[in-house]
Amino acid sequence: MTDPDAASMHCEVVEETVQLTLVQLSHACNAEADAVVELVAHGVLDPQGDDPRAWRFAGDSLRRSRLALRLMRDLDVNVAGAALALDLMDRIDHLQSLLEAAQADHTPAR
Repeated sequence: MTDPDAASMHCEVVEETVQLTLVQLSHACNAEADAVVELVAHGVLDPQGDDPRAWRFAGDSLRRSRLALRLMRDLDVNVAGAALALDLMDRIDHLQSLLEAAQADHTPAR
């Protein structure tokens, strides 16, 4: 059964071992290359390579860049604000994984 009012969702599965160029990443994000360069300048993305023409982005850069661009568009934050938000989300994820590991260590054996 299909809901005609349901919003369409676009999804891409990208393995973390995939390497993307600046052009490929900006195309996948539907953004200008300058926007991706700005994300790199603010530490949102950390490409391999010294020159933008030689940059290679890991597969998880696609998720991070899309999230940063969405924060900038939807919440009207600047690049620095998006970088801060992503840093805080990364810290929350790290703390949650530590908490889950600690809870797993204290789970009684059955």
